[in-house]
Amino acid sequence: MLRSAAMPRLLVLGLVLLLSGCAGEGSATFASAAADGSATPLRGNLYKPDGAGPFPAVVLLHGCSGMHRHAEIWGRRLADWGYVAFTVDSFRPRGYETVCGRGMAVPPATRARDAYAAAEHLRKLPEVRADRVAAIGFSHGGWTVMQLVQSGLAERIGARPLQAAVAYYPYCDGYSDRDPAIPTLILIGELDDWTPASRCRALEQGYRRPELVTSVYYPNAYHAFDSEAPLRWAAGARGAMHRLEYDRIAAPDSFARTRAFLDRHLKP
Repeated sequence: MLRSAAMPRLLVLGLVLLLSGCAGEGSATFASAAADGSATPLRGNLYKPDGAGPFPAVVLLHGCSGMHRHAEIWGRRLADWGYVAFTVDSFRPRGYETVCGRGMAVPPATRARDAYAAAEHLRKLPEVRADRVAAIGFSHGGWTVMQLVQSGLAERIGARPLQAAVAYYPYCDGYSDRDPAIPTLILIGELDDWTPASRCRALEQGYRRPELVTSVYYPNAYHAFDSEAPLRWAAGARGAMHRLEYDRIAAPDSFARTRAFLDRHLKP
């Protein structure tokens, strides 16, 4: 039993458009400013639903292994649900293909800034509803989501707040402020041995506004339970091996919950 607290065709979209073997994929570039004022040029892939829009939009933050087919599948899935999706590559522009086992090589605080910069880029597109932008992240990207939803962060970095956020199997630890400022959905497996669900349960105890957070714990699910073709095992810090496995119950349930959550907050 789950515990819960609380195609059409894709069209080409982007300021910088690179056609690939799959119709509907485009890429866009934007700059992400660091805390010291320096800027990093980043790039991401854009997907959009059929039609003129404007549509609500979602910034997608990949896991520690970087941009691969999982991000592409989710970009298409979000477009199919009626959202412009922007899958942002935070690693390769900084010289990394992966940060698995060394997650602070590109820390979540840095990627949170990437997400806000990507959201601002989306707001400038005529196909996007500027007042309806959310974020979704997976593993390291989920860790980033838990950072970017923290109360006061957007104001501190001079960014416009997002409307909602979804964190798939995030690392729920290391936050100076435990109070998310926007509606947040957390989806994690009880058997996850990489980003333990117990940390998310502990984090729940400090919420000052628990009504903003919905946490769903899947009893038989491991890390990457939504990915149909993950590696069976992955190396984490200090060579530890972590189990990755698709879950035929958790995955579709999480898709339905994510879609309903986004629709509720971005399609009023």
